Amino acid sequence: MLTAKENLLECIKPDGKPDRFVNQYEFITLLMNPSGLHSPRPKKGEPDCKNAWGVTYSYPNNVPGGFPVHTPDKVVIKDIEHWKDYVHAPSLDFPEAEWEMFQKQYDSVDTTKSLKAAFVAPGLFEQCHHLGEIVATLEHFAEYPDEMEDLIKYLTEYELKLAELICDKLHPDALFHHDDWGGQNTTFMSPGMFADFFVEPYKQIYGYYHDHGVKVVIHHSDSYAATLVPSMIEMGIDIWQGCFSTNNIPELIKKYGGKISFMGGIENCLVDFEGWTEENVHNVIYKTLDECGNKFFIPCIAEGGPGSVYPGVYASMWDEIDRYNKEHYGCTQKDLEDARLPRVIMF
Repeated sequence: MLTAKENLLECIKPDGKPDRFVNQYEFITLLMNPSGLHSPRPKKGEPDCKNAWGVTYSYPNNVPGGFPVHTPDKVVIKDIEHWKDYVHAPSLDFPEAEWEMFQKQYDSVDTTKSLKAAFVAPGLFEQCHHLGEIVATLEHFAEYPDEMEDLIKYLTEYELKLAELICDKLHPDALFHHDDWGGQNTTFMSPGMFADFFVEPYKQIYGYYHDHGVKVVIHHSDSYAATLVPSMIEMGIDIWQGCFSTNNIPELIKKYGGKISFMGGIENCLVDFEGWTEENVHNVIYKTLDECGNKFFIPCIAEGGPGSVYPGVYASMWDEIDRYNKEHYGCTQKDLEDARLPRVIMF
């Protein structure tokens, strides 16, 4: 039987032959870099934590995750026409000992079973609205396109410097990159506007990773973004992670399979809620797998990492995908466990 990594690579190849469904994040190990040590984020229950860009985040107990605080006194960009007065990229000059610490983590991954993926967040769009507040930022794309283009160029230059360091010092074979581009049923901007601002910058970023040892670029956007898939392909994205069922994934697979693959299909609201049940998880998983097939599709919670809001949901989904594979592909539980690293739940 193929290892989890081998099965993923067969799943996404145009002429690949996966021998079962890929099970969520079983094929990948998400790994960090020193930048996170110098840019604090709040833990659950912590308010008003300022990161290295000057963005203040809060993580109240009653919400799924942390998010920027955009009261007038805390918005970083006070005037988009003078954004350079407010936005200052943090230093990437980290001690060699810190890089060596993360290099040991990368080196410890069993690469016969798992990709070792550099985790990078937030992306260009998210960084824009984290710095400037989302409503104002969307208005600025229409009203101040030159300033927004310059800001994105500045953020891209920072990302490219980080990419150079990651590839030179850590040698990942995959990239897991966050940038949410839509809501449940629509994107945050039109496909044309999106392409005008983001295709070329992301072609530079993802092109750099591809040219320096990264085999698989995975982009996380837990959202509707079906209308942006042609742009994703042009950017060099291999897997779109987080695609909601509202995207009509079977149709996307039929139209774009072989050029890009889709990881998701199970947004949190379908399975991950107060009072969730294993019966509901079973029904959603089996329906999704029956509809989508195991080529160019990885069933997965839409969340941008292995975990769920409510404890137990991710593990229950994992177990149901295993059950489906055993029923439909003749695997045993031992076969599945031997082919992958132990299950990891990050949150």
